Amino acid sequence: MLKSVVRLLALALGLAVLDAQAQSFNEGARKCEKCHEAEAEVWKKTKHNKSFQDIHKKEESKKILAAAGGGSMRANPTCVLCHFTETKASPTAKPAVNSGPSCESCHGASSDWRDVHNNYGDGIEDPKKESPANKQKRLADARKSGMIWSFMTYDIAANCMECHGLAHPKLKGDVLSKMLEAGHPGEPEFELLAYSQGSVRHRFYPPNITTNAEMNAAELARLFVVGQAAKLVSATAAAGKSDHPKYAALQKKRAEDARKALASVADTAEVKAVLDKPTSDAARKLADALKDKDVSAKVKAQLPAKGSYK
Repeated sequence: MLKSVVRLLALALGLAVLDAQAQSFNEGARKCEKCHEAEAEVWKKTKHNKSFQDIHKKEESKKILAAAGGGSMRANPTCVLCHFTETKASPTAKPAVNSGPSCESCHGASSDWRDVHNNYGDGIEDPKKESPANKQKRLADARKSGMIWSFMTYDIAANCMECHGLAHPKLKGDVLSKMLEAGHPGEPEFELLAYSQGSVRHRFYPPNITTNAEMNAAELARLFVVGQAAKLVSATAAAGKSDHPKYAALQKKRAEDARKALASVADTAEVKAVLDKPTSDAARKLADALKDKDVSAKVKAQLPAKGSYK
């Protein structure tokens, strides 16, 4: 009998290890900056990185932390979701918090895709020598493994909205209510273009990989529209998370602002589809449909001025 129990326990533990290994996890910014030095230098100067050093020291943070369950911000599961990057050295290692929001906060946990996205072909280390066929496969394989490439604008925008709209799927409604009462901001004014093209902009593309390229008018317009679609999807999905009046007002405001912004391009079928049914699938189709379109004339009046970029 005892042997059977031991055998079952060993089997259960083995399955637990396999399950842990199957879960993708954050490896940390240092893994990325080995190749992406220029991007890392930009990140190090941002609030995303710098806030790691002092956000927990602010008086307003202490009150909100107490409402979220107390303890250390770096150990509090609610705070960690948005204010830090939880990393692991291996699938079964203990999680650690050593930075604020970083590469994987936007591009997805890298454990499953980092090696895939670096594979330029057998024996090829120079990306300039990569064949078109390998590049196409590499992009697709990394995407399947969980990587969010920079051209996947909706998915990146959706990640931003999770935290900047208090809409993270793992945020619990009862905790949200307490945090709002304690003064946690909701950021209904968050707009993707202004926040992504300011201090956090990191667009180092061939052939000028040392130049942090700015977007042209058409690119800015497309990102603005995709960002508004992501905001509407996020607000709609989060609306039922909490019935707290402040939270309901926050998500209503976000949805209303997004609908107003999208009205100027509602003659585009994919935009209308998002307005009619705000889902991630509909928003991705919208982002794909806009890839080669210039809607700058329609949304120009709504775009934030460059001087207002964050």
